[in-house]
Amino acid sequence: MTSIFGAGLAALLVAASPAASPAVGVDDLAWMAGQWSREEGDRWTEESWAAPRGGVMLGHSRSGRGDQLRAFEYLRLQAGADGVPVYLAQPGGAPPVAFRLVQRDGASATFENPAHDYPQRIHYVREDERLTATISAIDGSKAMRWVFERR
Repeated sequence: MTSIFGAGLAALLVAASPAASPAVGVDDLAWMAGQWSREEGDRWTEESWAAPRGGVMLGHSRSGRGDQLRAFEYLRLQAGADGVPVYLAQPGGAPPVAFRLVQRDGASATFENPAHDYPQRIHYVREDERLTATISAIDGSKAMRWVFERR
């Protein structure tokens, strides 16, 4: 009986541990979906995210000045090898760089890759019809921020 009780207690403790809580998935980042834009004078930046489907969110970003495109980036959110969402960025169509989700709540998410040169951290926050994207070094220095409005 002691072994049955011990096994039951161990199972209960595992079930109550934080590791046993439901995993975060790409669907939990659906609040990022939408068409977002920012304009300052003749400079503009747009970022678009499709709603999650098949465990993936696809996105893209482009920025320019007047009628000229200056930069673009393909974006993807999907589960990493361990199931934790990964933000894959391909600036200018280059090979993807992965940033692992390290923190999130209902309307914010932080992705990090300390081995990357810059950025090392990507942070998104959604407030009503506004999406703020901030990139920085891992310690928060060299921060650049874009505040987008829903189109």
